[in-house]
Amino acid sequence: MQINNNSPSGKFSGKWFLLAGFLVLLAMIDAGCQKFTPETSSTDDLETAFLNPPDSARPWVYWFWLNSNITREGITADLEAMKAAGIGGVLIMEVDQGTPVGPVAFASPQWLDLFNHVLSEADRLGLEVNMNNDAGWNGSGGPWVKVEQSMQKITASETYTEGPQPFHEKLPQPQAVANYYRDITVLAFPTPAGNARIPYLVDKAAYSPGLSAMQAPASWSEPPADEVISPSQLIDLTAKMDQDGTLTWDVPAGKWTILRIGHTTTGKENHPTPASGSGFECDKLSKEAAETHFAGLMGKIIDRCGPHVGKSLVATHIDSWENGSQNWTPKFREEFQQRRGYDLMPFFPVMTGRIVGNRETSERFLWDVRQTVNELVLQNYAGHFREMARRNGLRLSIEPYTWCPCDELAYGGCADEPMGEFWSWWFNGGRKYGFSFSCTQAASAAHIYGKKIVGAEAFTACDLERWLGHPANFKDLGDWAFCEGINRFVFHRYAMQPWLHVAPGMSMGPWGLHYERTQTWWDMSRGWHQYLARCQHLLRQGLFVADVCYLGAEASPQSIYGQKRFLAKPSDSPDPDNDQYPRDRMDYSFDLCSAEALLTRMSVKDNRLVLPDGMSYRLLVLPNIETMTPKLLAKIKELVEAGAAVVGSRPSKSPSLSDYPVCDRTVQALAAELWGPGQAPVQLTERQVGKGRLFWSAAFQRKSQLGQTANERLGSAQWIWYPEGNPAASAPAGR
Repeated sequence: MQINNNSPSGKFSGKWFLLAGFLVLLAMIDAGCQKFTPETSSTDDLETAFLNPPDSARPWVYWFWLNSNITREGITADLEAMKAAGIGGVLIMEVDQGTPVGPVAFASPQWLDLFNHVLSEADRLGLEVNMNNDAGWNGSGGPWVKVEQSMQKITASETYTEGPQPFHEKLPQPQAVANYYRDITVLAFPTPAGNARIPYLVDKAAYSPGLSAMQAPASWSEPPADEVISPSQLIDLTAKMDQDGTLTWDVPAGKWTILRIGHTTTGKENHPTPASGSGFECDKLSKEAAETHFAGLMGKIIDRCGPHVGKSLVATHIDSWENGSQNWTPKFREEFQQRRGYDLMPFFPVMTGRIVGNRETSERFLWDVRQTVNELVLQNYAGHFREMARRNGLRLSIEPYTWCPCDELAYGGCADEPMGEFWSWWFNGGRKYGFSFSCTQAASAAHIYGKKIVGAEAFTACDLERWLGHPANFKDLGDWAFCEGINRFVFHRYAMQPWLHVAPGMSMGPWGLHYERTQTWWDMSRGWHQYLARCQHLLRQGLFVADVCYLGAEASPQSIYGQKRFLAKPSDSPDPDNDQYPRDRMDYSFDLCSAEALLTRMSVKDNRLVLPDGMSYRLLVLPNIETMTPKLLAKIKELVEAGAAVVGSRPSKSPSLSDYPVCDRTVQALAAELWGPGQAPVQLTERQVGKGRLFWSAAFQRKSQLGQTANERLGSAQWIWYPEGNPAASAPAGR
């Protein structure tokens, strides 16, 4: 669940592109390409299942337990009512939304006994249970997470001195959140003449996830040389500071800046939780911290409810990312060295905004920091959570959006069941389609990573719903979600009713549909749920059909949140004032693809881009960027040579400091083999490369590079997914 009344509108957050006009290229692709036909059930099987959809196809509900108000009889009554109405499963979350505190503390022995009763009743009734991995609706935290295993960030203090003279003073301790601080290093450098700083450091250094992927351009404006720290003059003083922070050092001649650098907790806690379930969010870059957290709740449930685990208890869940970011973990230096191929220590001043060497070097280092954070989130948090869940016979579902400090498509790919979200009453006057972009993103993640179930937090609502919602006035929204690729609705929400004879009973504060047994039309809802089960079963047969695969940039964070070209123009929208109304898909459908999926899962067969699970595409569209790592560009070259059709502009450099400057020469050599010599042609040009083809023109370059292309037939086409810059000016709303 995402709640952000002040979320910016129109801010571009992913580094991707979509050129609507280029879709005419598909007419130029060989019409004789092999038609891709997925394997499906027989017609008789489909007809039988349509008439009597299997239990596995039934819709689910978010079953919110409110602030420790849980009773045995309420559990049984709720589950029996769900079964009778045609609900197939529950996703349990316990939250605090102002309800008076009940008698059953979260994760206490009494709570675990009642949870075991849930699983017993679910077994009896043929229902499935997915348990959120913590209390609240975000992240992974709880009272069992110690401060040293919480999310960590770099913090620093500065001291100025002048030499030559001996220095023997206690350095100021940097910020200590929750009274926790540990030193990393002490560095000194000649104080620069000016105050040159890295702009947007909070986002670029992963102190905040931001909403922009910060994709690196090929060149940067450089400050005066005397405002930059020379790497050769950086001195490591770590060994000269004692345990209480006192530094003893003979200061050389000149003015010097001393940085004491360490790490502290971000202080982020899971929310909104009952007090008994509240605690620090675990370190998302550490396998050990993830294991501690998993043991804190899911481990207890597994121990107490063993016979039901993998039977009625089928999954655990990570809900929407509302945890901020982090840029440190105890093993970060070692992980960085292993993944990027160089030591980060000489570049630590960049984490305070200073420029080391030059602007481009410093920006490349920050790109490497964000990529390392991205990889650790995917592998040590989400990927390791999936491993722990599977080890215990469970699946993992994830809502992989919106303020994630990683590539959200790849994050969704870590789940067994990625999920999106769509609102039936949004904050803009109660209009529909809030957060609808997440359905597009979750469906693509499922398609490119081979996931059969694509869930959605369905029909979420703000306080404007007020018992007004019913199937007749939100069915159209559900039908749209089906068309976008969702094939499991998890209704938001069913508030647990601890009583048997109270109506309308327990609510969840201002949030969600009132979708429980105390609703006046609940007993009439079975036909509606049967309709949904039929749709969901049929939508799980075969494979999604798309012609175009849009490759995302190698950048973190990465999201399509706020992308104007995924929203309808006011002139095309039946509700012009709705800033969340989705854009209809055009004549050729598409999937979004992460760089990670292309590198590890994509190949070519019969001139089509194919994935191991059967998905295929006719055209690969490159992101509108100037930089690309040698590894990714080499993979694209491999695909083209094997027969793929690719459209996009030529990169000129790597965004990374890894293997610099050799990396740039490698990119330029690979680009020359793919795009050939010379500048981008004004006219759309097809270039044969091996068995495949590459299409490009000046219209495919960043606007800053475009010449006079008014007569070029794609020159008037509109782009999606601009790189860093001024997106509001580059792609104004409504154009």
